[in-house]
Amino acid sequence: MNLIIPMAGMGKRMRPHTLTTPKPLIKVAGKSIVHWLIEDIAAVCGETIEEIGFVIGRFGEETEKELIAIAASVGAKGRIFYQDVAEGTGHAILCAKECLKGEVIVAFADTLFRTDFNLDKSKDGVIWVHKVANPSSFGVVKYDENNIITDFVEKPQEFVSDLAIIGIYYFKSGETLHSELQYLIDNDLREKGEYQLTNAMENMKNKGMAFVPGAVQEWLDCGNYSATVYTNQRVLANKAPLFKIESGRFDSSVKIHEPCFIADGVELKNCEIGPFVSIGTSSKAENCVIRNTIIGEQCKLIDFNCENSMIGNFVCMNGNPKEYSIGDYSVID
Repeated sequence: MNLIIPMAGMGKRMRPHTLTTPKPLIKVAGKSIVHWLIEDIAAVCGETIEEIGFVIGRFGEETEKELIAIAASVGAKGRIFYQDVAEGTGHAILCAKECLKGEVIVAFADTLFRTDFNLDKSKDGVIWVHKVANPSSFGVVKYDENNIITDFVEKPQEFVSDLAIIGIYYFKSGETLHSELQYLIDNDLREKGEYQLTNAMENMKNKGMAFVPGAVQEWLDCGNYSATVYTNQRVLANKAPLFKIESGRFDSSVKIHEPCFIADGVELKNCEIGPFVSIGTSSKAENCVIRNTIIGEQCKLIDFNCENSMIGNFVCMNGNPKEYSIGDYSVID
């Protein structure tokens, strides 16, 4: 089983946080979004992932090393591929064509999920879906009485289905997907100016290949800062046993409302923290009340109260109670 993760986008809706960190490497509950995604997919697969192809922009050597290490943490070989020009989802996947062999999962790295289904490998493909209240904002699937997908519909203006495609797909044959994506590019078959994965899947379906939906119980989007703060909350809640704070770690001036993630080297004095707070390595807080917030690494917070916020790395703040979305290296006094 191979895994391809397209993640070359600029993450503009997440600025200022993505000015210094690629969006999939932003941390929630102590791990990057893409790290949680890979672990969750590995659990659904129930087998070893052999290769993980990361399709990225020119993010730099440090980022590439981090991605290779994340792949190694689940026993996989990490490979780096570049998408220098954004030409659609189909083009992004084809950038990792060396990984399109055998069974393949494609997962776009701005979403997390919670599910208890087992991957059905008897079909040609599985498309992860989630029931939504506003299907006109998403690509959706229709399926027949045998649970076989009959249609892919992009942002339907009239109701056809409420099962939204969340951006994770299983293909029994990576070679077939490769062939169909290459066909789009060789014949310059674009939709809205780009080569789309859904067009390749439509061609595969029309040739008799059977796709089924794989429903997830929870779909967590990380498209903007408030959604990412909510994702941090849900990951902490769903994986609460992982985040127990050792008794005696902080003195009696510190009150922790779990679940929280508090990294190594964090110093707290006269603080009330949580619930649903993540604090990165070597950050310090004094005289603070912090709830439902992500705080990066090596921050210094004094006389500071906040909730529903996202604060980058190396931030220094001395402020009043508010909501914040603060990028790296900011100083507010």
